[in-house]
Formats: sequence, C-alpha cells, structure tokens
Amino acid sequence: MTDAVSPSDLAVLYRIAALASSDGDARAAETAVLAELLAVFGASSGSLSLLNPHTGYLEIASQQGLPPDTGNFALKLGQGITGWVTLHAKPLLVPNVNQDPRYIAARTAVYCEIAAPLLYRGQAVGVINIDSDHPDAFTELDLQRLVRFAHEASRTLHRRWQLERLQGESAQLETLVELGHSLVARLEEGDLLATLTRSGRSLFDARLCTLHACDPSQLMFELQAWSSELNFSDTALDREPFAATHSLLATALRVGRVVEFQDINGTEGHGAVDLPADPSLCSLLAAPLLVDGAPAGVLAVFTAHPHRFSDAQKRLLAALASFAAVALHNARLYSRVFQSEESLRKNQTLTTLGLLAAEIAHEIRNPLTVIKLLHGSLGIDFPEGDPRRRDLEVITEKIEQLEGIVARVLSFARAPSTLHSRWPLSAVVEDTLHLLRAKLTQSGVQLRYVPTARPVEIEVNKGQLQQVFLNLALNALQAMPHGGTLGVKTTGEEGAVHIDFADSGTGIPEDIRPRIFESFLSGRAGGTGLGLAIAQRIVKDHHGDLSLVGTSENGTTMRVTLPLPKHGGHA
Repeated sequence: MTDAVSPSDLAVLYRIAALASSDGDARAAETAVLAELLAVFGASSGSLSLLNPHTGYLEIASQQGLPPDTGNFALKLGQGITGWVTLHAKPLLVPNVNQDPRYIAARTAVYCEIAAPLLYRGQAVGVINIDSDHPDAFTELDLQRLVRFAHEASRTLHRRWQLERLQGESAQLETLVELGHSLVARLEEGDLLATLTRSGRSLFDARLCTLHACDPSQLMFELQAWSSELNFSDTALDREPFAATHSLLATALRVGRVVEFQDINGTEGHGAVDLPADPSLCSLLAAPLLVDGAPAGVLAVFTAHPHRFSDAQKRLLAALASFAAVALHNARLYSRVFQSEESLRKNQTLTTLGLLAAEIAHEIRNPLTVIKLLHGSLGIDFPEGDPRRRDLEVITEKIEQLEGIVARVLSFARAPSTLHSRWPLSAVVEDTLHLLRAKLTQSGVQLRYVPTARPVEIEVNKGQLQQVFLNLALNALQAMPHGGTLGVKTTGEEGAVHIDFADSGTGIPEDIRPRIFESFLSGRAGGTGLGLAIAQRIVKDHHGDLSLVGTSENGTTMRVTLPLPKHGGHA
C-alpha cells in the first residue's frame, strides 16, 4: 500500500471521519459511508455487512443497487466472497465474479467486485463490498484505496456504535433511577409487580417479561405478573403453580445468579414445564429474587430472536431483580404495618367503648346512690299480705343489682395496677412512631423526633400510653391534610418528663379551645369527640397531665406530662 494519499481521497477520508459526530444514528452513518464509497468508485451496487455477535452470521446493514430482498438472508463465515473476507480478515479483488466459485450472485449483471474488511482490534466485524457491471472495473490500486477507506470507516462506525451503546446505557440508568423512585411510592404489591415487569420489558426491548413468585417451603412457583407486546397472546402463559422440578426458571435460584438460555425452543428448553407456549420466543435471561436471603421468585425476559446477552445486560437484570426484591420486601412490611395499625384501631375502638361505658356508669352511680339513700331513709313498711310489700322488696333488690353492675363496669374499665411496668420512654415513643411510618409517608408529613439527652424510664401501662400517643399523632396528621411537619420531643425535669407533639397545621378553632377535653366535642366532620377526653383520662390514671401548650394558624402543640418513678427513672 502506498503512503501517498491524493487530495480527493483525503477529502473522502475527512467526510467519513466527520460522520462520527454527525446527526442521526449508526444506521444512518453506515448508509452514508456506503453511498460515499459507491460514488468514489463509480460502482453499480454495493453493500455494508456486519457480523452479528449473537448468531455468528453476516447480515447486510446497508445496501445500494441490489434487489430489495437481498438483505433478508445471512451468510456464514467463509460463505461467499463476503464471508471469505470476514473469515480471513483480508481484502479481495475479483476481476470476474463468474470465474470465482466463492461468489454468490445477488445481482446477475455484476462482473467485477472488490471487498475490504471492517476491522476492530484486529478482528473483522464486517465487510464493505463494491460491485461493477463492467469487466476489469477495479484495480489493485482501487483495492488499496478501499482498504484505507474501510479502515477509517471502521473507526468512525465504532465511535457511533459506542455512542449509541452509551446513550442506551444512560437511558437504562435513567429508567432504573425513575423506577427506584416509583417503587418507593408504591405500596400495593400488585401495582409494584406490574411496574417491574413493564420496566423489564422496556429495558431489554423484550417480547415478554415475567415475574414468578416462589414458595420456599414447597419450592413451588406461580406466575404473579407479566408484561408483553401487544400481539402476544396471554393464553400462552401458564398460571397454574408448578414445582421446581423440570423448571428452567428455577435454575436461577439453584445457582443463585443470572442465567441465560439462547434457544429455549431447542434442547435447552426440552421438558421445561414453565415456558410460555409461544414458539416466537427464543432466548431467555432469568435473575433470582432473594428477600432476606430466602428465595422469593424469578424475574425473566424473553426475546423474539436469537440473542446472546452481554455481561452488561446480565448486570442490568440483576440490578432490576435486586430492586424487585427490596421493593417487594418493603411492600410486605408496609402491609404488616397497615395490619398492625388496623388492629390497633380496633383495640382503640374497644377501649373507647369501655371508657365510654365507664363514664356512663360513673354518671349513673351518683344518682343511684342518692336513690338508695333516700329509699332506705323512707322507713316504709307494709303489713304481711300487702302486695306492695313484695314490690318494695323488688325495688330494693333492683337498686342493689344496678349498684353491682355499675361497680363491675367501673372495676373492668380501670386498668389494674399489675399491668403497669417500667419501660424506657424512648421505646414507647419509637414503637408508636414505627406504626405511623406508612401513614406519615401517605400524608406527606416529615417526622422530627428529638429524644431526651439521657435514657428515661417510666412506670406505665404501655398499651394505654401508646393509645394516647397515637391519638395525638393522628390528630396532628388530620390537621395537615396537605403535608407538613410533625415534631415529637421529649424533655425531662425534676421528677417528671414531658412529651410534646407539635404539628404545622392550621390550629384549633378559637371557640372550642377551652373545651377540647370535653366528651363528644369534635372539631372535624366524622369525629366522635372522645379521643382527647379518653386520652386525658388515661394520662390522669397515670398520675400525669395532658395539656394544650399552644395553638395558632401555624400549628398546635400538645403536651403529655408523666411523673418519674420514685426510684430509678432518670431525667
């Protein structure tokens, strides 16, 4: 090859190199390179073929002057002039294609052909073919020029391929970040799994993405969610649970990593019970889902063409599966929190009914005592045989019966002192706030918790005190329908500790502030007006106090004050 390059060839090399930063995609650059070279050599037709790394076949990426259906077939390495140039990574001049047994006719009028490999790091990744309908149209000098142009085209196209790959990975990373934000906000398991499979199919441009849940105790799998192309028939999916035996997907859990199968319709998928009944599906990539180290399921993507998955794609599916496992774990945690909250609400309702019954019994006891005293002081006595004497005995008996009922109700509603025990104040407060995590997230409220500088112990009925804290916190959230801040601060002083609940809501209406602890007084629709009244009674039963520290249009602060045990319980 001569070192001298003509000004016209330098211009061609410059135009090819400029395609590395031009508008359009790699396919447009491939077409532009071929068009440039056909014009340079005055060729009748030509093609630019690339080696498919997944199949090992040469496929036409761009062609000009050939029949429209020429690009529908692929060549093996060594097959035809194109395959020979790729296999040997050497250029070739064929003065008369009719005398070369390697030639495979794509167009009958072709007479002369030159071909040069596209090389990357010494390996052929493609071929440029230039054809002419005239005898001896190309010379050895033309072949040298084509090799020079092909060398520059290789570097240019490689840059375009790299750029597209980086753009694709950037889009994938952006999708993963958006998916992460989306998964944090989704608490319903069904929505969560549907989002995951949609994202999986989009990230891999796959025909189908499935997520199978696994029951680790029985090693059974069941289809939980899927996302497919519009022309995919959902009837191809088996929704019945199946065992890990003879399951291709279960391989990912057995080996504990991402696995791929390039041809599930061949021997790799033979006898597998978990593959969709769709012959268009070809290659499969599956990743295990592990929650707390235990098998939770398998995330899989299916392609509609033979595909060799790259290491980057395997890492991507592993990252998506990790997202799925974490999000699934969080969704189940949230579900348990909601169940705990519902259980606590039921307990609160029962406690409310009990305290309400106690309040009514307390109010009944006073007039009942007066009736009993007045009845006893009347000194009424009727002679034997007078029916009124029996009536008087019945009245006395019923008064005593009512008095016994009232005493039992009051005794039942009063928390036995044996239920009081010592607890770290931080444990009682933090356990309550833990129950509120999901509610805080849903309400858009930020929590600011400030514990005491030193550990503090209190002697209380933990369940009842948590009911008080929960009531104050829920009242605060209801005062902030559009989000805000809930501050919980505990401070100690000599012999007592204060627990403040401060919200950034709109405050308590001025007309009801003096009466907020009265029963059946409520400042909101649907309220019973019993919450604060019951909370105050519980606190007073603990020899403490519940008070309104302050309220305005900028928020409200409620304070629970509790005595410290006489021995221990540091402030």
